[in-house]
Amino acid sequence: MAHYGLRRLNSNPNLGLRSIIRLCKLTNKDITISDVIFKIGPRINASGRMQSGVEAVDLLVSRDLHDAYEKGKDIDQYNRDRKELDKQITQEANRLIENNVGIVQGKRSIVIYNKDWHKGIIGIVASRLTELYYKPAVVLTYSNGMATGSSRSVQGFDIYSAVNSTRDLLENFGGHTYAVGLSMKEENIAEFSRRFEEYVSSNIQPNQLSPQLDIDAEIEFADITPELVSYLKKFNPFGPGNQKPVFCSRNVFDFGTSKLVGKNLEHIKLELEDNSTSHVINAIAFNMSQYFEHIHSHRPIDICYTIEQTKRSNNPDSIQLMIRDIRPSSDKK
Repeated sequence: MAHYGLRRLNSNPNLGLRSIIRLCKLTNKDITISDVIFKIGPRINASGRMQSGVEAVDLLVSRDLHDAYEKGKDIDQYNRDRKELDKQITQEANRLIENNVGIVQGKRSIVIYNKDWHKGIIGIVASRLTELYYKPAVVLTYSNGMATGSSRSVQGFDIYSAVNSTRDLLENFGGHTYAVGLSMKEENIAEFSRRFEEYVSSNIQPNQLSPQLDIDAEIEFADITPELVSYLKKFNPFGPGNQKPVFCSRNVFDFGTSKLVGKNLEHIKLELEDNSTSHVINAIAFNMSQYFEHIHSHRPIDICYTIEQTKRSNNPDSIQLMIRDIRPSSDKK
């Protein structure tokens, strides 16, 4: 279905999707699964998160190009508003945890509540907390007379079963292994937190409390060629059940031109080399600025990454590595 959906998006999208594609600056480009996940999907989702999902439906069934574009612009604004609110609430959640160390200290889960948080954003905030602390997280707010929330899990842990173990405290819940929505009476939050933590502590495995990366192959930069990229494209579309191959390269160096980028200089735009080839490889490392001084000092690093193509061209300069993890090199294998 993903294959045929992408083929339709690239050949003959409906007017609503065409307007979103235009707003994402993807017109006349080869739309990929990543574009759907990070650009098109979030804009359509933002309508339901910030206002009403009806607007997204109206956009997708629109039969007038001008009308579709105007609706698309509204939804694009919702997405910008969603990003700002997401950032604000995530910062508030982190401050809440920092000021109340008992929320995470000695615990294997996180449950936090703030009645003023926007209901449409708390699922994203739960994901952010799970990524930051690598613990199953539940974020609750107040809506329609109930404490309503979203939960997210770490890889391999069934959060649906964890929530289900507290079902007598809940008014409603539903979801799947990695994400559950739930609601309860406000007075049940404390007991829910206790029992949720009890279940997680009893059932989660120690290795599930730290991020794991499965590496498909260790290669050198000389192996990263347009031919390899062409072969990898044959495995498309990527997604759950068919993840992008993750590669590892050891003892790579900064070419001397890497720099910090982003609004808060939180990302690193890299130009890297190794001893296998004289060709410089472009890379991007999101939210890894803590490694910049080590990299910039020309000391070797080991990297894990996926291989992307930044342009529709079959030359080495169109290849970019999406860095998944970095560590200083050592002699250990």
